[in-house]
Amino acid sequence: MLTSDKRRAQLRRLLQGKRCLRALEAHSPISALLAQHARFEPAPGQNVGYDAIWSSSLTDSTHKGLPDIEILSASNRLQNVHDIFEVSALPMIFDGDTGGKPEHFALHVRALERAGVSAVVIEDKRGLKKNSLLGNDVFQQQDAVEEFCDKIRAGREALLTDDFMIVARCESLILDQGMADAMRRCLAYVEAGAHGIMIHSRKKDGQEIIEFAQLFREYHRHVPLVCVPTSYAHLKFEELEGAGFNVVIYANHMLRSAYLAMKGVAEDILRNGRTLEVEPRCLGIDEILHLIPGTR
Repeated sequence: MLTSDKRRAQLRRLLQGKRCLRALEAHSPISALLAQHARFEPAPGQNVGYDAIWSSSLTDSTHKGLPDIEILSASNRLQNVHDIFEVSALPMIFDGDTGGKPEHFALHVRALERAGVSAVVIEDKRGLKKNSLLGNDVFQQQDAVEEFCDKIRAGREALLTDDFMIVARCESLILDQGMADAMRRCLAYVEAGAHGIMIHSRKKDGQEIIEFAQLFREYHRHVPLVCVPTSYAHLKFEELEGAGFNVVIYANHMLRSAYLAMKGVAEDILRNGRTLEVEPRCLGIDEILHLIPGTR
């Protein structure tokens, strides 16, 4: 297995060598293993896989049966990070929610950096965290620009290495504050020391995401841009790569798909009074033995 130092440095190396990375949510060691082993061959000699793992606060809390309201701190989630690192060599991008107070964020940065995490993403909201895709249907408030910049600076000052990345996530488009506000904020966040920008949107056509990337690239050609195409799911990886994004995160699909599969199996066993009908939808014992090293 990789040491923490080598693991932490992977993401920066990948960003230097590839135009755009694919990251898949993993909420458990088994989901991380599946992400690492997933492969597709679009043509002979080509091999496509995932470059990184996304540790989502939504799926981490949902996996524990808890609401997605920042109830799990970075410290609460570190054991799961360690468990994932025991079985997977992929670098990790960590969903840090709001990051908490600047003093707390500095401590979280140190802990994640020591653990071997490659990057943390914090969003520019304040107060009780609500899921971004709820938009203005619930009360959500953005942080003041200067206060969020202070949090970024606190994280930068806490860094012990040049490997770890702090990515600022802008919620202006989520909260219908407009493109100008999103640009103003993101330029300020980069100036404050953010290593990258995640722009988020709940619009299903994805056009404001593409527009943002084009505008942002007029100011910063090499600052990593991150997107999460949960709402605009029709846009292909190649389209987002072509628009100027450097990381595409599929942020919750492993847990969402697992939930539907488990729900269906549980109900069908009751319906049929046996497991025969669900066996084709279940992982074979032989495949489990093959997937988990050392089981045979």
